[in-house]
Amino acid sequence: MAENVRIIISGGGTGGHIYPAIAVAQTLEKMLPNGVEFIFVGAADRMEMEKVPKAGYAIEGLWISGLQRSLSPKNLLFPFKVISSVWQSLSIIHNFKPHLAIGFGGYASGAMMYAATLKGIPSMIHEQNSYAGITNKILRNRVRKIAVAYEGMERFFPASKIILTGNPVRPDILTAKDKYGAAISFFGLNPNCPTLLIIGGSLGARTINQSMEKDLHLLQQKNYNIIWQTGKSFKSNIAANTSTECKFFMAPFIYEMDLAYAAADVVISRAGALSIAELQLTAKATILVPSPNVSEDHQTKNAMALVNKNAALLVKDSAAPTDLIPTAIQLMEDANLRQQLSTQIQTMALHNAAEKIAAELLSLKN
Repeated sequence: MAENVRIIISGGGTGGHIYPAIAVAQTLEKMLPNGVEFIFVGAADRMEMEKVPKAGYAIEGLWISGLQRSLSPKNLLFPFKVISSVWQSLSIIHNFKPHLAIGFGGYASGAMMYAATLKGIPSMIHEQNSYAGITNKILRNRVRKIAVAYEGMERFFPASKIILTGNPVRPDILTAKDKYGAAISFFGLNPNCPTLLIIGGSLGARTINQSMEKDLHLLQQKNYNIIWQTGKSFKSNIAANTSTECKFFMAPFIYEMDLAYAAADVVISRAGALSIAELQLTAKATILVPSPNVSEDHQTKNAMALVNKNAALLVKDSAAPTDLIPTAIQLMEDANLRQQLSTQIQTMALHNAAEKIAAELLSLKN
Protein backbone atom coordinates (compact mmCIF):
# COMPACT_ATOMS: atom_id res chain seq x y z
CA MET A 1 0.00 0.00 0.00
CA ALA A 2 1.38 3.42 -1.03
CA GLU A 3 2.41 5.78 1.73
CA ASN A 4 0.21 8.81 2.35
CA VAL A 5 1.63 12.14 1.23
CA ARG A 6 2.21 14.22 4.36
CA ILE A 7 2.00 17.99 3.93
CA ILE A 8 2.52 20.86 6.37
CA ILE A 9 0.46 23.96 5.59
CA SER A 10 1.30 27.13 7.51
CA GLY A 11 -0.12 30.62 7.60
CA GLY A 12 -2.67 32.74 9.34
CA GLY A 13 -3.47 35.90 11.19
CA THR A 14 -6.13 36.97 8.71
CA GLY A 15 -8.70 35.32 6.50
CA GLY A 16 -6.60 36.32 3.50
CA HIS A 17 -3.94 33.83 4.62
CA ILE A 18 -6.23 31.17 6.08
CA TYR A 19 -8.90 30.62 3.42
CA PRO A 20 -6.50 30.14 0.48
CA ALA A 21 -4.62 27.58 2.60
CA ILE A 22 -7.83 25.68 3.28
CA ALA A 23 -8.82 25.83 -0.40
CA VAL A 24 -5.49 24.32 -1.43
CA ALA A 25 -5.84 21.55 1.18
CA GLN A 26 -9.30 20.70 -0.15
CA THR A 27 -7.93 20.59 -3.69
CA LEU A 28 -5.03 18.35 -2.68
CA GLU A 29 -7.52 15.91 -1.15
CA LYS A 30 -9.27 15.65 -4.53
CA MET A 31 -5.97 15.23 -6.37
CA LEU A 32 -4.71 12.56 -3.95
CA PRO A 33 -7.79 10.43 -3.23
CA ASN A 34 -5.64 7.48 -2.17
CA GLY A 35 -4.01 9.26 0.73
CA VAL A 36 -2.88 12.65 1.97
CA GLU A 37 -2.34 13.87 5.53
CA PHE A 38 -2.15 17.50 6.63
CA ILE A 39 -1.10 19.39 9.66
CA PHE A 40 -1.75 23.12 9.71
CA VAL A 41 0.50 25.42 11.70
CA GLY A 42 -0.63 28.86 12.85
CA ALA A 43 -0.26 31.39 15.64
CA ALA A 44 -1.70 30.16 18.93
CA ASP A 45 -3.95 33.16 19.59
CA ARG A 46 -5.17 34.01 16.09
CA MET A 47 -8.31 33.21 14.10
CA GLU A 48 -6.81 30.19 12.32
CA MET A 49 -7.13 28.23 15.58
CA GLU A 50 -10.90 28.43 15.11
CA LYS A 51 -11.30 28.50 11.31
CA VAL A 52 -9.01 25.59 10.41
CA PRO A 53 -10.59 23.01 12.78
CA LYS A 54 -14.01 24.19 11.59
CA ALA A 55 -12.90 23.19 8.09
CA GLY A 56 -11.96 19.76 9.40
CA TYR A 57 -8.18 19.95 9.74
CA ALA A 58 -5.77 19.55 12.66
CA ILE A 59 -3.73 22.59 13.61
CA GLU A 60 -0.77 23.32 15.87
CA GLY A 61 -0.39 26.78 17.38
CA LEU A 62 2.97 28.51 17.74
CA TRP A 63 3.86 31.13 20.35
CA ILE A 64 4.41 33.88 17.81
CA SER A 65 3.07 37.34 17.04
CA GLY A 66 4.15 40.32 14.99
CA LEU A 67 6.10 43.34 16.09
CA GLN A 68 3.99 46.20 17.43
CA ARG A 69 4.20 49.33 15.29
CA SER A 70 4.40 51.59 18.31
CA LEU A 71 7.01 51.31 21.04
CA SER A 72 5.75 48.49 23.21
CA PRO A 73 7.20 46.21 25.90
CA LYS A 74 5.68 43.33 23.94
CA ASN A 75 8.35 43.82 21.27
CA LEU A 76 10.97 42.71 23.80
CA LEU A 77 9.46 39.22 23.66
CA PHE A 78 9.67 38.99 19.87
CA PRO A 79 13.14 37.39 19.57
CA PHE A 80 12.21 34.80 22.20
CA LYS A 81 8.95 34.04 20.39
CA VAL A 82 10.79 33.54 17.10
CA ILE A 83 13.32 31.14 18.65
CA SER A 84 10.57 29.26 20.51
CA SER A 85 8.44 28.97 17.35
CA VAL A 86 11.30 27.68 15.22
CA TRP A 87 12.13 25.03 17.85
CA GLN A 88 8.47 24.04 18.09
CA SER A 89 8.30 23.87 14.28
CA LEU A 90 11.34 21.58 14.22
CA SER A 91 9.57 19.34 16.75
CA ILE A 92 6.44 19.24 14.57
CA ILE A 93 8.57 18.26 11.57
CA HIS A 94 10.33 15.53 13.58
CA ASN A 95 7.01 14.01 14.68
CA PHE A 96 5.00 14.46 11.46
CA LYS A 97 7.81 13.72 8.97
CA PRO A 98 6.33 15.76 6.10
CA HIS A 99 7.11 15.20 2.44
CA LEU A 100 6.21 18.80 1.53
CA ALA A 101 5.58 22.19 3.13
CA ILE A 102 3.76 25.28 1.91
CA GLY A 103 3.37 28.67 3.57
CA PHE A 104 0.69 31.29 3.00
CA GLY A 105 2.13 34.22 4.95
CA GLY A 106 2.02 35.50 8.50
CA TYR A 107 4.60 35.19 11.28
CA ALA A 108 3.72 31.57 12.06
CA SER A 109 4.40 30.73 8.43
CA GLY A 110 7.80 32.38 8.70
CA ALA A 111 8.89 30.22 11.62
CA MET A 112 7.45 27.01 10.18
CA MET A 113 8.83 27.48 6.68
CA TYR A 114 12.24 28.48 7.98
CA ALA A 115 12.34 25.24 9.97
CA ALA A 116 11.11 23.21 6.99
CA THR A 117 13.80 24.56 4.69
CA LEU A 118 16.40 24.06 7.43
CA LYS A 119 15.47 20.36 7.42
CA GLY A 120 15.51 20.14 3.62
CA ILE A 121 11.75 19.67 3.19
CA PRO A 122 10.72 20.62 -0.37
CA SER A 123 8.88 23.89 0.17
CA MET A 124 7.00 26.69 -1.55
CA ILE A 125 5.18 29.87 -0.50
CA HIS A 126 2.17 31.75 -1.79
CA GLU A 127 2.03 35.56 -1.86
CA GLN A 128 -1.54 36.86 -2.05
CA ASN A 129 -0.85 40.58 -2.41
CA SER A 130 0.64 42.83 -5.08
CA TYR A 131 3.23 43.96 -2.51
CA ALA A 132 5.12 41.12 -0.87
CA GLY A 133 4.85 40.64 2.88
CA ILE A 134 7.92 40.64 5.10
CA THR A 135 7.64 36.93 5.91
CA ASN A 136 7.66 35.87 2.28
CA LYS A 137 10.50 38.27 1.44
CA ILE A 138 12.59 36.63 4.17
CA LEU A 139 11.79 33.17 2.80
CA ARG A 140 12.27 33.94 -0.90
CA ASN A 141 15.80 32.52 -1.16
CA ARG A 142 15.02 29.45 0.97
CA VAL A 143 11.99 27.96 -0.83
CA ARG A 144 11.95 26.28 -4.23
CA LYS A 145 8.86 27.92 -5.74
CA ILE A 146 6.82 31.06 -5.12
CA ALA A 147 3.18 31.26 -6.25
CA VAL A 148 1.90 34.81 -6.81
CA ALA A 149 -1.40 36.49 -7.63
CA TYR A 150 -0.15 39.55 -9.49
CA GLU A 151 2.14 40.23 -12.40
CA GLY A 152 5.40 42.11 -11.85
CA MET A 153 6.40 40.31 -8.65
CA GLU A 154 9.98 39.94 -9.93
CA ARG A 155 10.76 43.11 -7.99
CA PHE A 156 10.37 41.05 -4.79
CA PHE A 157 11.23 37.47 -5.73
CA PRO A 158 13.69 35.57 -7.97
CA ALA A 159 12.01 35.39 -11.39
CA SER A 160 13.03 31.75 -11.86
CA LYS A 161 10.92 30.69 -8.85
CA ILE A 162 7.73 32.61 -9.63
CA ILE A 163 4.52 30.95 -10.81
CA LEU A 164 1.51 33.19 -11.55
CA THR A 165 -1.45 31.31 -10.06
CA GLY A 166 -3.87 33.85 -8.59
CA ASN A 167 -5.56 33.54 -5.21
CA PRO A 168 -7.61 30.45 -4.35
CA VAL A 169 -11.25 31.05 -3.43
CA ARG A 170 -13.95 28.77 -2.11
CA PRO A 171 -15.63 26.67 -4.84
CA ASP A 172 -19.10 28.04 -4.05
CA ILE A 173 -17.95 31.56 -5.01
CA LEU A 174 -17.29 30.35 -8.55
CA THR A 175 -20.97 29.53 -9.09
CA ALA A 176 -22.36 32.75 -7.60
CA LYS A 177 -23.64 34.04 -10.94
CA ASP A 178 -26.13 31.15 -11.11
CA LYS A 179 -27.65 31.84 -7.67
CA TYR A 180 -29.56 35.11 -8.04
CA GLY A 181 -32.95 33.56 -7.24
CA ALA A 182 -31.60 31.76 -4.21
CA ALA A 183 -29.92 34.98 -3.04
CA ILE A 184 -33.11 37.03 -3.28
CA SER A 185 -34.92 34.39 -1.23
CA PHE A 186 -32.17 33.92 1.37
CA PHE A 187 -31.74 37.63 2.17
CA GLY A 188 -35.43 38.46 1.73
CA LEU A 189 -34.68 41.09 -0.92
CA ASN A 190 -37.08 42.94 -3.20
CA PRO A 191 -36.22 41.76 -6.74
CA ASN A 192 -37.45 45.10 -8.14
CA CYS A 193 -34.73 47.02 -6.27
CA PRO A 194 -31.00 47.08 -7.14
CA THR A 195 -28.73 45.74 -4.43
CA LEU A 196 -25.70 47.29 -2.72
CA LEU A 197 -23.37 44.92 -0.80
CA ILE A 198 -21.06 46.32 1.89
CA ILE A 199 -18.30 44.08 3.26
CA GLY A 200 -15.40 45.10 5.46
CA GLY A 201 -13.71 41.77 6.01
CA SER A 202 -14.35 39.25 8.77
CA LEU A 203 -13.47 41.76 11.50
CA GLY A 204 -15.39 44.62 9.92
CA ALA A 205 -14.10 48.03 8.82
CA ARG A 206 -14.73 50.92 11.16
CA THR A 207 -14.55 53.70 8.56
CA ILE A 208 -16.88 51.90 6.15
CA ASN A 209 -19.34 51.18 8.97
CA GLN A 210 -19.30 54.75 10.23
CA SER A 211 -19.77 56.11 6.72
CA MET A 212 -22.71 53.77 6.19
CA GLU A 213 -24.28 54.70 9.50
CA LYS A 214 -23.95 58.43 8.77
CA ASP A 215 -25.39 58.34 5.24
CA LEU A 216 -27.71 55.34 5.23
CA HIS A 217 -30.67 57.69 4.84
CA LEU A 218 -29.29 58.79 1.45
CA LEU A 219 -29.28 55.20 0.26
CA GLN A 220 -32.79 54.59 1.56
CA GLN A 221 -34.07 57.62 -0.32
CA LYS A 222 -32.88 55.90 -3.50
CA ASN A 223 -34.69 52.62 -2.73
CA TYR A 224 -31.89 50.09 -2.83
CA ASN A 225 -31.71 46.68 -1.26
CA ILE A 226 -28.80 46.72 1.18
CA ILE A 227 -26.72 43.78 2.43
CA TRP A 228 -24.26 44.95 5.07
CA GLN A 229 -21.67 42.79 6.81
CA THR A 230 -20.61 44.91 9.78
CA GLY A 231 -18.05 42.73 11.54
CA LYS A 232 -18.42 41.45 15.08
CA SER A 233 -17.36 44.61 16.91
CA PHE A 234 -19.82 47.06 15.33
CA LYS A 235 -22.86 47.96 17.43
CA SER A 236 -25.76 49.97 16.02
CA ASN A 237 -29.53 50.40 16.42
CA ILE A 238 -29.82 51.46 12.82
CA ALA A 239 -31.95 48.51 11.70
CA ALA A 240 -34.91 49.96 13.61
CA ASN A 241 -35.10 52.91 11.22
CA THR A 242 -35.43 51.18 7.87
CA SER A 243 -39.01 51.64 6.68
CA THR A 244 -38.64 51.25 2.92
CA GLU A 245 -40.13 49.01 0.25
CA CYS A 246 -36.63 47.73 -0.53
CA LYS A 247 -34.99 45.39 1.93
CA PHE A 248 -32.22 45.89 4.46
CA PHE A 249 -30.09 43.00 5.71
CA MET A 250 -27.41 43.62 8.34
CA ALA A 251 -25.31 40.94 10.04
CA PRO A 252 -21.94 40.73 11.86
CA PHE A 253 -20.75 38.02 9.48
CA ILE A 254 -22.10 36.49 6.28
CA TYR A 255 -21.08 32.89 5.70
CA GLU A 256 -23.14 32.68 2.48
CA MET A 257 -20.90 35.06 0.53
CA ASP A 258 -21.70 33.30 -2.73
CA LEU A 259 -25.32 34.42 -2.31
CA ALA A 260 -24.29 37.93 -1.27
CA TYR A 261 -22.23 38.32 -4.46
CA ALA A 262 -25.04 36.79 -6.52
CA ALA A 263 -27.47 39.47 -5.35
CA ALA A 264 -25.14 42.47 -5.61
CA ASP A 265 -25.15 45.08 -8.37
CA VAL A 266 -22.42 47.11 -6.63
CA VAL A 267 -19.98 46.09 -3.89
CA ILE A 268 -18.17 48.28 -1.35
CA SER A 269 -15.17 46.39 0.00
CA ARG A 270 -11.77 46.61 1.61
CA ALA A 271 -8.92 45.71 -0.77
CA GLY A 272 -7.62 42.51 0.79
CA ALA A 273 -6.19 40.04 -1.70
CA LEU A 274 -8.85 37.39 -1.13
CA SER A 275 -11.72 39.86 -1.45
CA ILE A 276 -10.28 41.15 -4.72
CA ALA A 277 -9.92 37.62 -6.08
CA GLU A 278 -13.59 36.95 -5.27
CA LEU A 279 -14.68 40.23 -6.85
CA GLN A 280 -12.71 39.45 -10.00
CA LEU A 281 -14.16 35.95 -10.34
CA THR A 282 -17.73 37.18 -9.72
CA ALA A 283 -17.25 40.21 -12.03
CA LYS A 284 -18.67 42.77 -9.61
CA ALA A 285 -18.69 46.54 -10.09
CA THR A 286 -16.71 47.56 -7.02
CA ILE A 287 -15.69 50.51 -4.86
CA LEU A 288 -12.53 49.68 -2.94
CA VAL A 289 -11.71 51.37 0.38
CA PRO A 290 -8.19 50.17 1.24
CA SER A 291 -7.43 49.72 4.92
CA PRO A 292 -4.66 52.06 6.09
CA ASN A 293 -3.86 49.73 9.00
CA VAL A 294 -1.91 47.07 7.10
CA SER A 295 1.79 46.49 6.54
CA GLU A 296 3.43 48.39 3.68
CA ASP A 297 0.01 49.89 2.78
CA HIS A 298 -0.45 46.78 0.63
CA GLN A 299 -4.23 47.17 0.27
CA THR A 300 -3.77 50.46 -1.58
CA LYS A 301 -1.30 48.73 -3.89
CA ASN A 302 -3.80 45.89 -4.44
CA ALA A 303 -6.52 48.41 -5.24
CA MET A 304 -4.38 50.46 -7.62
CA ALA A 305 -3.62 47.35 -9.67
CA LEU A 306 -7.35 47.37 -10.51
CA VAL A 307 -7.92 51.12 -10.65
CA ASN A 308 -5.09 51.56 -13.15
CA LYS A 309 -6.93 49.18 -15.51
CA ASN A 310 -10.34 50.86 -15.00
CA ALA A 311 -11.52 47.74 -13.18
CA ALA A 312 -12.63 49.36 -9.90
CA LEU A 313 -13.21 52.70 -8.21
CA LEU A 314 -11.19 53.80 -5.19
CA VAL A 315 -12.21 55.88 -2.19
CA LYS A 316 -9.44 56.53 0.33
CA ASP A 317 -10.19 55.58 3.91
CA SER A 318 -9.67 59.19 4.99
CA ALA A 319 -12.20 60.40 2.40
CA ALA A 320 -14.82 57.72 3.07
CA PRO A 321 -16.92 59.72 5.58
CA THR A 322 -17.70 62.34 2.93
CA ASP A 323 -17.23 60.50 -0.37
CA LEU A 324 -18.09 56.83 0.03
CA ILE A 325 -21.89 56.82 -0.05
CA PRO A 326 -22.18 59.57 -2.72
CA THR A 327 -19.76 57.54 -4.88
CA ALA A 328 -21.85 54.41 -4.29
CA ILE A 329 -25.01 56.23 -5.33
CA GLN A 330 -23.35 57.55 -8.50
CA LEU A 331 -22.25 54.03 -9.43
CA MET A 332 -25.64 52.50 -8.63
CA GLU A 333 -27.23 55.07 -10.98
CA ASP A 334 -24.71 54.63 -13.83
CA ALA A 335 -25.42 51.37 -15.65
CA ASN A 336 -22.74 51.99 -18.28
CA LEU A 337 -19.99 52.49 -15.69
CA ARG A 338 -21.14 49.41 -13.77
CA GLN A 339 -20.90 47.34 -16.95
CA GLN A 340 -17.44 48.73 -17.76
CA LEU A 341 -16.11 47.94 -14.29
CA SER A 342 -17.68 44.48 -14.35
CA THR A 343 -16.14 43.68 -17.73
CA GLN A 344 -12.69 44.99 -16.80
CA ILE A 345 -12.44 43.33 -13.39
CA GLN A 346 -13.42 40.00 -14.90
CA THR A 347 -10.53 40.20 -17.39
CA MET A 348 -8.12 40.31 -14.44
CA ALA A 349 -9.45 37.11 -12.85
CA LEU A 350 -7.05 34.18 -12.60
CA HIS A 351 -8.90 30.87 -12.60
CA ASN A 352 -8.07 27.50 -11.01
CA ALA A 353 -5.58 29.01 -8.56
CA ALA A 354 -5.90 26.24 -5.98
CA GLU A 355 -5.36 23.56 -8.62
CA LYS A 356 -2.27 25.34 -9.98
CA ILE A 357 -0.75 25.78 -6.53
CA ALA A 358 -1.47 22.17 -5.54
CA ALA A 359 0.07 20.84 -8.75
CA GLU A 360 3.22 22.94 -8.34
CA LEU A 361 3.59 21.79 -4.73
CA LEU A 362 3.25 18.11 -5.64
CA SER A 363 5.83 18.54 -8.39
CA LEU A 364 8.39 19.24 -5.67
CA LYS A 365 7.97 15.83 -4.03
CA ASN A 366 11.21 13.88 -4.17
